[in-house]
Amino acid sequence: MFDREKWNEILEALTANTFRTLMTAFGVFWGIFILVILLAASNGLENGVKKGFDGIATNTMFMWTQGTSKAYKGLPKTRQFDFKNNDVEALKQKFPDLLYVSPRNQLGDFNGVSNVIRGTKTGAYTIYGDYPELIKQEQMEIVKGRFVNQQDIVSRRKVAIIGKGVIAELYKNEEEVIGTYIKINGINFMVVGVYKSKGNNGGNGEQAQKNVFIPFTTFQQAFNFGDTVGWMALTAKDEASITELKPGILAFMRERHTIHPEDERAVGNFDLFQEFQKVQDLFMVLKFIAYFVGTLVLLSGIIGISNIMLIVVKERTNEIGIRRALGATPGAIRSQILLEAIFLTIIAGMFGIAVATGLLAILNMILATMPSEGMMFINPSVDLVVVFIALLILIGSGLLAGFIPAQTAINVKPVDALRAE
Repeated sequence: MFDREKWNEILEALTANTFRTLMTAFGVFWGIFILVILLAASNGLENGVKKGFDGIATNTMFMWTQGTSKAYKGLPKTRQFDFKNNDVEALKQKFPDLLYVSPRNQLGDFNGVSNVIRGTKTGAYTIYGDYPELIKQEQMEIVKGRFVNQQDIVSRRKVAIIGKGVIAELYKNEEEVIGTYIKINGINFMVVGVYKSKGNNGGNGEQAQKNVFIPFTTFQQAFNFGDTVGWMALTAKDEASITELKPGILAFMRERHTIHPEDERAVGNFDLFQEFQKVQDLFMVLKFIAYFVGTLVLLSGIIGISNIMLIVVKERTNEIGIRRALGATPGAIRSQILLEAIFLTIIAGMFGIAVATGLLAILNMILATMPSEGMMFINPSVDLVVVFIALLILIGSGLLAGFIPAQTAINVKPVDALRAE
């Protein structure tokens, strides 16, 4: 039940020395302000880094051949070998938890000799032979036309999907691209799609737009690769972890290609899921640090409130003695002191949350006007859970700040309190 007289006493006590009260409250305000800002900054950095993973299947590993490092079953130590088409089906059957097994081949790169011609213009680009499911594994968006489809694979069609960087170098402005032809290593391919890379290609986003994708089977036939597979992209189903499947996959491939079971070098691999987990763990640590530092700063403010409340109790010793003599219970005295501490803490803390939220809103408005491409800091914000946690911290802090002064108040004997000057 609301006790108006008690709240009037609380307000009178806190306004008796306004400057002291404001300086005390500032410690709590600053602590909760720093806590919210640190958490928002951590979220903003996390959002920016995770944006770099947009469109890519993170539960993925890449696998390629590197040559053996151990002699095995009469075969030499430095033997070279290649993956084959039948390895793909074997992996799918052996590991049902694999969602995609995408064989890939690659020809040339943007640093090599010119390998693509259109009319009088030429360019050096990376040519990839791929299956349709690659679009679900790569950071790629089809902005016009289509990607490789299954009929392209079956019929070995000479079709190509090119990036905007290729268009900029081989086509005129506003020129229609779909249906035109480009010549790759002397072989004509019809352009059926245009892609845009959503990744930054290790910081080289411009070159990520300068690739050409053709059907995997067409690649093998046109460029005399036979049934050779250059490398593979393997993605596990959501309920499985590619990191847990990886040891079995590598052992299976070593067995298929007569490689020593302990030859770790022969089959190269890159575990994207493992790297992504490291990023996740890093941000968990950053959030812990944000909570830890913010709580320490907040604790310093709470200590300030506790000290001030001790002074207030000292100044009100006579008042406490009179109230005890008139029959006030220790519980009533304790609740009075605790309410004063909690009230001051919550008011200061809520003001800190409001100021921090307003500052973040302004910062997000500024960020919204800036180009987001390649930005590593996006939407710094806190959610309702964080605000709720902050409120709990404030309530707990208020109780902590008032507990010692409250105990001091109820330990004063009425006779001693009345004698105090």
